[in-house]
Amino acid sequence: MSAVQGGDEADLERRFGGLRRLYGDAAYQRLRGLRLAVVGLGGVGSWAVEALGRSGVAGLVLIDLDHVAESNINRQVQATGRTLGQAKGQALAERLADIHPACAVDVVDAFVEPGNWPALLPGPVDGLIDACDQVRAKLALAAWAHAAQRPLVCCGAAGGKLRPERLEIDDLAAVTHDPLLSSLRQRLRREHGAPRQGRIGLRCVFSREPVAPPANACDTDGSLNCHGYGSSVTVTASMGLAAAAELIRLCLSAARADETDKKRAIV
Repeated sequence: MSAVQGGDEADLERRFGGLRRLYGDAAYQRLRGLRLAVVGLGGVGSWAVEALGRSGVAGLVLIDLDHVAESNINRQVQATGRTLGQAKGQALAERLADIHPACAVDVVDAFVEPGNWPALLPGPVDGLIDACDQVRAKLALAAWAHAAQRPLVCCGAAGGKLRPERLEIDDLAAVTHDPLLSSLRQRLRREHGAPRQGRIGLRCVFSREPVAPPANACDTDGSLNCHGYGSSVTVTASMGLAAAAELIRLCLSAARADETDKKRAIV
């Protein structure tokens, strides 16, 4: 087995040492020890996985039941001619093995549902990214993260968006122009007691850009004759990268707070 395949520390330092210079020694060590999960491995989630893998984290749990299709190639990092038909999680795991061979990757071929979460997790995680597009799944993830006090970054809809510079990160209470996140907010308030005024405590990546309808979706009477919005990698990838950056920030902040509390307890 080569040094790279075995995750040799010297090689890993060469690969990820730029992060040490960016974050400093203590935060770099925290970053390298993180174990994170990404739910939904499409145009947003796949790029979040890529960013986390290239950030040198210790472990990743990749959760999705879908397979790579030709229609994914315009926006998903693992989608190539070679991976067509392959499970999305497995395709990403193979990619990560070439990027960060020491990263412990668990692939879970399943869709998150209220009845199977958090049992799908193979072990504890320090935080997660919700990049799925089903409000019931988002609700289960958000409720669990709140109860377990785990950092969660929730991604809004990227379809029909053209301008990555319009992306924002804010509390769910401040989100606009996103029906998916609006529905999540309503259900958290109605079913889980989320505050009706002020911050909810869930960080979201979203865009206030108005949705662009499909360019060729109108027939002669002006009605829509096809379903679904178009999407661009410039937006989906940007959203995934922003979500990864925010999750890292939240996890490092939580780790610093835990260390401070422990020091105070000792004193």
